[in-house]
Amino acid sequence: MSEASKRRAIVIGAGIGGLSAALALRQRGWQVAVYERAAGLRESGAGIVLAANAMKALDLLGVGGHVRAVGAPVEQAEIRTWDGRLITSLPAAEQAAKYGTHSYVMHRADLQSILLRAVAAETPVYTGMRWVTGEQKGGRVTAVFEDGTREDAELLIGADGVHSAVREKLFGESPLRYSGYSAYRGVCTLDEERMEAMAGGGFEALGPGLRFGFSRLGSGRVFWFAAINAPQGRLLPAPERKQALLRLFNGWYGPVVDALVATDASEILAHDIADRAPLTRWSAGSMTLLGDAAHPMLPNLGQGGAQAIEDAVALARCLEQDGAVPSALLAYERERMARTSRIVRMSRSMGRMIQLESKPLMWLRNRMLAAVPPSAYIRRFDPIVGYVVPR
Repeated sequence: MSEASKRRAIVIGAGIGGLSAALALRQRGWQVAVYERAAGLRESGAGIVLAANAMKALDLLGVGGHVRAVGAPVEQAEIRTWDGRLITSLPAAEQAAKYGTHSYVMHRADLQSILLRAVAAETPVYTGMRWVTGEQKGGRVTAVFEDGTREDAELLIGADGVHSAVREKLFGESPLRYSGYSAYRGVCTLDEERMEAMAGGGFEALGPGLRFGFSRLGSGRVFWFAAINAPQGRLLPAPERKQALLRLFNGWYGPVVDALVATDASEILAHDIADRAPLTRWSAGSMTLLGDAAHPMLPNLGQGGAQAIEDAVALARCLEQDGAVPSALLAYERERMARTSRIVRMSRSMGRMIQLESKPLMWLRNRMLAAVPPSAYIRRFDPIVGYVVPR
């Protein structure tokens, strides 16, 4: 099939979801162009966990091997008290055996680079392009950009994140739902002596209204995050973050303090953590949503990126199975909405449990977590982590 005869799709957003969508559509014979608002491609967020369901979807996109080569397998995952006492070890090895792949942790920028290399050979990616609207007529859609550029296609995908302009244009404004906590994230390098105790994985340490996550990225690098109960809009100013975090986590489990000390103060990211209520529709005519634009979720289950990648695979398949774009988009919604809405709800519920401030409730939670056998944990999360998106 010649390029001129291929159906054309426009993807708004060049993050993990947008690039995954471009790659999935190219595999199905579409001609794709990706438009990104930012002046350059720089994925934020520091680290990302790719559970088995994400790895299986990346395998279908043909990049799973590259991710495994760059990322660090999760061979150890622990939950500890703020001072380092072990509450429970999560069954990372058992899950890897059951699903045929480890989960992996990697820098988000590394994942974006892998996807971009796979896409860019045949797909143009334009930066500095702010999307304004989509004009639909006769089964086609014209993307209109701020600089006056107009591009015509059979399909437009809004993969432009939690603050999606495409979502707002299609379905109006919907308020962010603040989680009750903010997050600080960073990447650092630790020497071998400090890393030795954490070989193969990482941990989350839980305190009253505080949580610290620590994950190995490989090559001595560590991704960490700190989740702190706080009023919305009270993020620490950038110059104050490192010293404020060191005071807040003073006396915590040793690797927590080590990671903060080793992090360049200028590289610490800060965000209020929020999601949105699930939509009842993602599509209108020849336009649809994908990833955080469709179903922004809290990060407590580590599934935001995974669900965007799954969306991409499912959308491309639905479009191949049904040549009429509007009905294919409805099929895509039917397949994906129940799953993603469930994960949105579970992520909120998990956050409430993990960010407890009451010491009696924390004690009860820790006892309950310690009592859960590995088999029960696997059963609880099997519908999420064990899912394989159909090809």
